[in-house]
Amino acid sequence: MNTTRKIETASFLAAMNRRCFLKASTMAGAGFSLASFIPAANTQEIREPASDQLELNAFVEIGVDGAISIYAHCPEKGQGIKTSLPMIVADELGADWNDVTVIRAPFNEARYGQQRAGGSTSTPREFDPMRRAGAAARSMLIAAAAQRLSVDTSFFYTENSRVIHRNTGESFTFAELALDAAMQPLPDVDTLVFKPRSEYKIIGTRVHDVDIETIATGRPLYGSDLNLPGMLYAVYEKCPATYGRVVSANLDQIKAMPGVVDAFLVTGNDNVGELLDGVAIVARSTWQAFKARQQLEVQWDTSLASKDDDRELFARMQAIAAAPWPMDNQIAESGDVETTFDSDLTTTVTGTYQFPYLSHAVMEPMNCTAQYHADTNRVEIWAPTRQPQITVSSLGNVFGIPAENITLHMMRMGGSFGRRRFQDYSCEAVAIARRFTVPVKLQWTREDDMMHDQYRPGGVYAFRGAVSREGRVVAMQTHLIGPSVRGVATAGTRLGADEFPALNIDHYRAAISLVDSNTPTGSWRAPGSNATGWAVQSFIHELAVAAGRDPVELLIEMMGEPRWFQEGSMGSLNTGRAVDVIKLAAEKSGWGKPLTPGHGMGIAFHFSHNGHVAEVAEVSVDANNKVTIHKVTAAVDIGPVINLSGAEKQVQGAVLDGISSLAGLEITMRDGVVQQDNFHQYNLLRMKHAGTEIDAHFIQSDFHPTGLGEPALPPLMPAVCNAIYAATGKRVRELPVTREGFFV
Repeated sequence: MNTTRKIETASFLAAMNRRCFLKASTMAGAGFSLASFIPAANTQEIREPASDQLELNAFVEIGVDGAISIYAHCPEKGQGIKTSLPMIVADELGADWNDVTVIRAPFNEARYGQQRAGGSTSTPREFDPMRRAGAAARSMLIAAAAQRLSVDTSFFYTENSRVIHRNTGESFTFAELALDAAMQPLPDVDTLVFKPRSEYKIIGTRVHDVDIETIATGRPLYGSDLNLPGMLYAVYEKCPATYGRVVSANLDQIKAMPGVVDAFLVTGNDNVGELLDGVAIVARSTWQAFKARQQLEVQWDTSLASKDDDRELFARMQAIAAAPWPMDNQIAESGDVETTFDSDLTTTVTGTYQFPYLSHAVMEPMNCTAQYHADTNRVEIWAPTRQPQITVSSLGNVFGIPAENITLHMMRMGGSFGRRRFQDYSCEAVAIARRFTVPVKLQWTREDDMMHDQYRPGGVYAFRGAVSREGRVVAMQTHLIGPSVRGVATAGTRLGADEFPALNIDHYRAAISLVDSNTPTGSWRAPGSNATGWAVQSFIHELAVAAGRDPVELLIEMMGEPRWFQEGSMGSLNTGRAVDVIKLAAEKSGWGKPLTPGHGMGIAFHFSHNGHVAEVAEVSVDANNKVTIHKVTAAVDIGPVINLSGAEKQVQGAVLDGISSLAGLEITMRDGVVQQDNFHQYNLLRMKHAGTEIDAHFIQSDFHPTGLGEPALPPLMPAVCNAIYAATGKRVRELPVTREGFFV
């Protein structure tokens, strides 16, 4: 039997000091593995490590055959993290990417550290841990080579999966050193040295998605693809009006239909993110379950269900926007806004902007497979979830299943954009599976997905601004009016007290007012920023027009001297970085070039999720108000780009998502029931309309890298709307643009 040492790197807890050690153990295998080790004395609580502590989360395995396996531990939902994080490890290791196989890690946060995705946080959170994982393995390999030649480790470097002597050129493959490396003393935290950016061979290059062949050939990968022996298939019917209670259904008729195994009522916990009342149908195929559902007749108690009507909600919001300034709801104030507005030395501009509810409309509808073991109160689930720890806690909350009794398999997701944070589909699957001994796959339809979403909330922005005779913006007030759900503000009704341009104007104030609703809302791509960016940057363009200023010039002026809004905080806007992307977008787009009549260019900047992005849109508008978006130029500063191919795709996807949203998308409600149930009513951008040229430029700054799933979306909508104004002289103050008579 072949044996080798398994090298385990420490997963450090907050209570441990920075000179924690790496621990080696022996196990069967061929090669060595860089994994995580949790001291037995404290395995219960995993905390975010302090900045001076090491946490190695990525596993590296090197076989004696030269194969290199790198474990990807964060959920993959199309953002490319399963590819980019292993790229970091491989580059720091000195591996040839062609030798690398990426393996999806199981869900085990005690072993891998945080395993979650969302908020464009995976890259900034995992960049240093991934580098440490690669550097630790590299150190062991170099130590093995140095021992063989009886020279100091400083003589060696790694490249193309080899350890090379700097002076003689003598080298060893990783495969040749794998067993010896496993016997080396484990590196101290303080001895790990990262490569300088000038030596990167993989980071910053174009690497295709590691799952691309599986995706392109249609092999099983997503939750919807899962097929287990003996599996049953389920659907779940909920009240069309949220929070409706189930009273009865024609269960006997449904049970008698072909292939139906069971049909029954489910009582929920009244939490829209976990389990609402419904009717479950379980059959021997998805098709049979769908067909039986078409015959389902349910009596609902809607006395406590949502009665929302979007027209009434927006009327209430507009009334608040027209009312006097709400001092009780004020969140920020500097200077003397009222006096500045009343001054004879300023010109006052007002503008009210309204944006609709939106659906996530992910390509893969919600689904989850579960198998329950009643004798041990254990459950095994296969869930396309972006935050598996929330999945586990939700199952514990609803069903009382301890976390240690839950085995969760993370499936690749066919999109999320915030939707898969909520665990209604997982809870429904487990509620159904508890009646069976075999796995049960719950599959939502597109109609389920559209009518039972956690929507981007609609809202209204009311602005007032003042420009001086010299054309400077000297005062501004921002009032956001949006929905609360059952008295709680939604994730999308968000406006920071320091939201640009709060700290760039001498006289500024902001307020948030809420109106009650019962329509479920949640995070949608770039939550808060997706609407704030459109409204704020559109109004700043209004101020530029009133001041007779070039919008690029005014934006740069408003940024002022280069500085952090919060000194040294990556979570705050850096005005120098903002100016750089504004200038780059203007330069690359040919800002200021002569345009033919009916053509216009618009620019917008937004800082969100630690990314600085400016975009210029070039459009034309014909006599019938048909808008053609010819080109979008994006300038992006997210620090060093890990996967250039992935970054370009993220910008392209965000731009197309933004175009789709502004073109004609909206969710409306009547008596609590969403009126759009599929893509014939919720018209996502079609291929024939997706011909916009998208030109992405990246500033590879020296700042810590940040994510890109969200930052490129918010500037798109105001850039296009400002371009429409430049082409027509008509201001778009309500989305989608069809409400203003335009068509994309």
